[in-house]
Amino acid sequence: MESKNIFKRDIAEVRDVKLQKYSPIHTAGPVIEPGNWEKSDPFLLMMEDKFQKGSFDIHPHRGIETVTFVIDGTIEHYDSHTGDGGIIGPGDVQWMTAGSGVVHNEVPSEGVTAHSLQLWVNLPRDKKMTTPRYQNLMGKDMPVRKEEGAIIRVFSGSSKDVISATKNHVPVTMVEMLLEPGASVTQNLPGSYNGMIYLIEGSGVFGKNEMKASKGQVLWLGAGKESEESEVDITAIEPLRIVLYAGEPLMEPVVARGPFVMNTEEEINQAYLEYRQGTFLKD
Repeated sequence: MESKNIFKRDIAEVRDVKLQKYSPIHTAGPVIEPGNWEKSDPFLLMMEDKFQKGSFDIHPHRGIETVTFVIDGTIEHYDSHTGDGGIIGPGDVQWMTAGSGVVHNEVPSEGVTAHSLQLWVNLPRDKKMTTPRYQNLMGKDMPVRKEEGAIIRVFSGSSKDVISATKNHVPVTMVEMLLEPGASVTQNLPGSYNGMIYLIEGSGVFGKNEMKASKGQVLWLGAGKESEESEVDITAIEPLRIVLYAGEPLMEPVVARGPFVMNTEEEINQAYLEYRQGTFLKD
């Protein structure tokens, strides 16, 4: 039997994530900066937030999914249309599909400073107006891949033969890795996927080109080969905690304004019109 070719990914870019104080109760910085649509496709932006109750008010979304990973603290979620809600804590994820439209809020519990990463995933043209959906993914319930000195929690997609049951409109792999010093693992990805790694704690060596990185840095993966499976090599220097996100690019036009992301200006204008007129939410 022929062995399958595995393409080893380089790290194409390393960047420091810089947090800025927006108010006495909210500090934030971009992990993925908006506007570089082709580079980050299918991801639109990611923010690292440290915030307290009152930082955000009730707000709408359309045409995207938000993926909120809690590093510390607890976040209470409430959908003002459906009444859906819940609480996620450290190591938990909420995967929210806005689709045709939600009006909601995410609020740290009273007296708590929450620390989170929120990723916006673009939805393809034929899913922009899909029915909204919430998936609360509790860390303790996620499938886990264990290697020597390493625990890999699979929130979406797969890691080797460990597969998540999370539902995706766009194929996305999301894993959290905890590595002891000296431990090495590889993460497999389809060659077509675009992706990045964010270091929450510690330091390590990443990719075929053995790029060193440490806490607070984001690493963009080099391109794979579309026809081949690929993998990323990861080795911990200090105790390492990272999250890796990778997904299938949509290669569609992106028009983003405020909380709405669609394919055309007309669709954005329509979303704002419906929101002002009170016809935004679909039953």
